Amino acid sequence: MAFFKRKVHFNDDLGFGSNPVTKNQRMLNPDGSANIERTGLPWFKFDDTYTRLVTMSWPRFFFVILLAYLIVNTIFAVLYNVVGIENLEGAKGVTLRDQFFDAFFFSAQTISTVGYGHISPQGFVTSILAAFESMLGLLAFALATGLLYGRFSRPTSKVSFSKKMVIAPYEKGHGLMCRLVNLRRNQLIEVEVQMVMSYNETVDGKHVRKFYPLTLERNKIGILSLNWTLVHPITEESPFFEKSLTELQHAEVEVFVILKAFDDTFSQTIHTRTSYQDEEIEMDARFEKMYYHNEEGKMVMDYSKLDKVTRTV
Repeated sequence: MAFFKRKVHFNDDLGFGSNPVTKNQRMLNPDGSANIERTGLPWFKFDDTYTRLVTMSWPRFFFVILLAYLIVNTIFAVLYNVVGIENLEGAKGVTLRDQFFDAFFFSAQTISTVGYGHISPQGFVTSILAAFESMLGLLAFALATGLLYGRFSRPTSKVSFSKKMVIAPYEKGHGLMCRLVNLRRNQLIEVEVQMVMSYNETVDGKHVRKFYPLTLERNKIGILSLNWTLVHPITEESPFFEKSLTELQHAEVEVFVILKAFDDTFSQTIHTRTSYQDEEIEMDARFEKMYYHNEEGKMVMDYSKLDKVTRTV
């Protein structure tokens, strides 16, 4: 059964192919990442290491750095013990455990070029090993510094979208709405938004995925200083016209919101996106106002109301 009763113009693809969605699996996660499980790729790719280290979460990044630091110092501690702990002047450990930790902490001092002087290398082989480790430490810390700079300097978006879309009264009819706001204090200028609906449909007995661009009341603003409520007017030309939630769920509807803006802090263009499934669309509701004027007449934004809605019936 066709979702549309009239002939309309569709986008053939949005980069997700035309395979239908099954079991109401979303195509785009709320954080903007594609909901795709990738197989057949190698577990580790050396040329992709920088990208993974720059894009992974901060806790995971610090865990990787700490783990690498411990592994390297452990390896050199073992090497110092293999060469002979007696070649580390000042090492007073008697048991194997104490000797290992003497070598481990000497390695930590050497790789960071701190060199407290409590323990020092003696002999040609041990000195060569310590010199090599100090050189490795300079390169490693330079690399770690570059990674930290890359993570801090990488332009990222802190635009937050409402958790739900609503179908609320708009002008003489209704409109499909979602809301977004910039969580940073910087300015986003030349902000552009696209809204695309995706749904399953049967064409000539074959299930396919269709994409339909939704017309917005306004798809571009000069400066995002307050919140922005995106409105798709539900007219007779809208795919949501006279559609119930049951019909939307049957077609496994998903709405994509794609944003592009210029960040004046980084002087670069940033991108962000999200999606809403049919179960995240609420009928007969409207968003509560997020801003108001205080006693001094100054505009105040209440970010806690981003997801606040009220019933209209």
